[in-house]
Amino acid sequence: MKAIVFDEIGSPRDVLYLDDVPTPRIGDGEVLVKMVSASVNPGDFLFIQNLYPEPKKPHFPRQIAGNHGAGIVEAIGADVALKPGTLVAFSHYNTWAEYAAIPAEWLIPLPADYPTERAGQMVNPITAWDLLVDSRVQPGQWLAVTAGYSSISTMVMQFAQRRGINVIAIVRRSRQNLDLKELGASAILDLSDVDGDIREAIMDLTGGAGLNGIIDNVGGPASGELIRSLALGGQMVINGGMSAERFELHNFDVLLSGAEIRANIYRYFFSPPVEADRPMLREIVDIFGQPGFHIPVGGIHPLSEFKLAVENSLDRADLGKQIFTM
Repeated sequence: MKAIVFDEIGSPRDVLYLDDVPTPRIGDGEVLVKMVSASVNPGDFLFIQNLYPEPKKPHFPRQIAGNHGAGIVEAIGADVALKPGTLVAFSHYNTWAEYAAIPAEWLIPLPADYPTERAGQMVNPITAWDLLVDSRVQPGQWLAVTAGYSSISTMVMQFAQRRGINVIAIVRRSRQNLDLKELGASAILDLSDVDGDIREAIMDLTGGAGLNGIIDNVGGPASGELIRSLALGGQMVINGGMSAERFELHNFDVLLSGAEIRANIYRYFFSPPVEADRPMLREIVDIFGQPGFHIPVGGIHPLSEFKLAVENSLDRADLGKQIFTM
């Protein structure tokens, strides 16, 4: 089968290549999935650069890239209840390939007619859902989301709108091709237009109420100013670090507002879905599959176009999510 692989740690621009590798064999409790789509995510690049903790470490030679995707169950091992022909999504390993062997417990069944470009990026709506819950922002309160044009942020806005939460989309520069207010943002803060204190701009947008929560995908100096804009008992949830710069805080910036700073780790990073998650997953799958739920897809590529998909993901995030189809 065809797969995108790498033999050394390094930049995805440099170490990835397309090769023929053996189709995986399955054991008890495993499923052979014929891949139909897989998304290209920042986390995939962290894996290629060996920046994840154990057990998410590459194994050479010819480690297959990709950690999220969707496909059709083609064969099942012993003690597997899923039927061949079932469309499934999952987060595991080796998804940038024509086939993957996946433990059945990691699979999320999907409707047979589910859009494949959405099925292959189920990691994103699950992350957006959890980020919103973790922010603890209530209906009528204010939530700031950085990297406002990113896939995760636009999904957070749409989930927040359904709950009556006010969202301020923080962007480096406004774009004309995507109206964030149509996606649920109550306000847009364009940092290129802010002349002075970001906190003043936040207080003006919230009518003096301040922020009850922040979902931060960027980091950098603006994050420190956003934390100082939190209302009493607010919190920042850190989901990414797109900026190479750091932010600074004084102890009183945290103590006097009772602020909390916490990290969000993808729900299925270390362990598979559990039975108690199934109702939540069904709700996310249903909402994410609706035509009115906006998904910015920037490119759909065969595996042979992996260089373009990687370049667009690294350099043209404004285009939207890059998807492999097999």
